[in-house]
Amino acid sequence: MSESIHTRNYRADRLWLGEGWSEDGALAVDSTGHLGATEGPAERIGGWVLPGMPNLHSHAFQRAMAGLAERKGRSDDSFWTWRETMYAFAAAIGPEQLKAIAAQLYVEMLKAGYTHVCEFHYLHHQPDGTPYGQPEAMSLALIEAARETGIAMTLLPVLYMSGGFDGRPLAPRQRRFGHRVDSYLRLLDSLKQYEAADLRIGVALHSLRAVPEAAMREVLAAEPVRDLPIHIHIAEQIGEVQDCLATRGARPVEWLLDHADVDARWCLVHATHLEDNEVSRLARSGAVAGLCPTTEANLGDGLFPLADYLDAGGTLGIGSDSHISVSPVEELRWLEYGQRLATRHRNIAARHEHDSVGETLWRAALRGGARAAGLPIGALREGTRADAIVLDDDAPQLAARSVGAAMDSFLFAGNRPLVRDVMAGGQWVVRDFCHRDEAGIASRYRSVVEQLAAS
Repeated sequence: MSESIHTRNYRADRLWLGEGWSEDGALAVDSTGHLGATEGPAERIGGWVLPGMPNLHSHAFQRAMAGLAERKGRSDDSFWTWRETMYAFAAAIGPEQLKAIAAQLYVEMLKAGYTHVCEFHYLHHQPDGTPYGQPEAMSLALIEAARETGIAMTLLPVLYMSGGFDGRPLAPRQRRFGHRVDSYLRLLDSLKQYEAADLRIGVALHSLRAVPEAAMREVLAAEPVRDLPIHIHIAEQIGEVQDCLATRGARPVEWLLDHADVDARWCLVHATHLEDNEVSRLARSGAVAGLCPTTEANLGDGLFPLADYLDAGGTLGIGSDSHISVSPVEELRWLEYGQRLATRHRNIAARHEHDSVGETLWRAALRGGARAAGLPIGALREGTRADAIVLDDDAPQLAARSVGAAMDSFLFAGNRPLVRDVMAGGQWVVRDFCHRDEAGIASRYRSVVEQLAAS
């Protein structure tokens, strides 16, 4: 006999429903953690309630090294010198360390307003490249961390095969990332048994330089990959663009659009360096541009052509990537501010007179983040997972704000956290700015980081 489904009714003074704010909105949360039909009396939960934001690009282990690559090296520092620091750090992390680091990160994400994370996961094997006794051990560490904290996940195991466009073998510090196509497809198949309402499995091709063309075609044609989200790093660095031109005769995004059926299942992470024809073609494809402005700034990657992409009707979402910052507010703020610095104009994301920059960016990131995660919609609608964030009614930034100014004040009016409560899968995981398991998870994280520092 199946258990009956119970419903709790909530009310918000203002509820974000896709295109804007609805006055006196209602939410019905059933015992499966999904939104249902609203009826009957309701408990007031806040003045401003929004859907949780999907984080479309995360490398969880890098949270523990944030801030450790900020000293000048012997040469001009770049992404490539930062990568050497990252490789050395990654070599010391095993499943238990990864679980502790990821749990701390996911607590921080939830407190910031992210309720779903796309985990671009390439730390598969032991440091020498030998598989663990349970080949999916590192993936399971991430799944367990997500379930412990309450965040939903799209797990994206990464195919990583070569060290450059020329097909060179993986360097010693890259071996733990590596898979052959057959072992990669077995990993995908084994992870599907863990899928549930809070976990989806997708596909990640690390980059064009790390996945030969024949391997890419074989993976994309495989039965287990059909209908799954597909993510790829692309055109992040000028050096990558130059190498792709030299070996494949085309720029990275241009080459991918010419050689794969890129559609709405795809998320092209970074896509920083685009020419005009690539901008328009990417927008027409329906793929998501996965933008990570704080990491892209930290690594000196460059600036995405936001205005042209929006004018072409492109879809975008945001991710925290290396977790130098864990905040959708900062990602969206710096997405806009980078454009202002480059153009010496203001209100770049708002493409029409009287449009709100904050509303434009939040709406776009919800839509694109949901698409990249393989979710049906980035809104609070009946049948979707009950993921919501409640802003602080008492925040000075929101004092006397109309519905037309609230989102802009949320994103652009200071650094005090405004996310007071967070519901994930129908459960209150953050209350009064505190995660339900915050202290214990932070203690475990500190112990692991101390161990890593001593090793």
